[in-house]
Amino acid sequence: MIGKGNKMASHINYRMRIILQDTRTFIGQFKAFDKHMNVVLADCEEYRKLKSGKTKAGDKEEKRTLGFVLIRGEHVVSMTVEGPPPPEENSARVPMGGAMPGGGMGRAAGRGVPPPGGLQGPMRGVGGPGPMNMAPGGRGFGGPPGYGGPPMRGGPPMRGGPPPRY
Repeated sequence: MIGKGNKMASHINYRMRIILQDTRTFIGQFKAFDKHMNVVLADCEEYRKLKSGKTKAGDKEEKRTLGFVLIRGEHVVSMTVEGPPPPEENSARVPMGGAMPGGGMGRAAGRGVPPPGGLQGPMRGVGGPGPMNMAPGGRGFGGPPGYGGPPMRGGPPMRGGPPPRY
């Protein structure tokens, strides 16, 4: 037995006609749906009937081009197939000039993958103080007091933790 999800999924990319409770009609390429029957259409057009005052023969249909549309499933009355999906365009695709394949190497990126150099801080020459200023016991004024730099004013540097509590 084929479930409703499979039957709906088999019509993805087909041209569909959807009629709503307020009698509007949407025709477009069926792109997605969910359990609430919310529907996404691409290249969509809306058709609605305009009623003239006295005669029914004078009813006109107004067409509006919308593009990409999400239709709330609560308002859908019916869905019918208008036509098959358009032919695949992969074979007719023209490569861009700057996007030619080269000798590069693809690398994973994103969540959970560390950057190529690891998590060692900024790359050399990009932001942050230089290595002389970061090394303890450096020759200049770069290290913390008591490790080769000038002493702090007000006494010797604190070592070994917080001051005693009285």
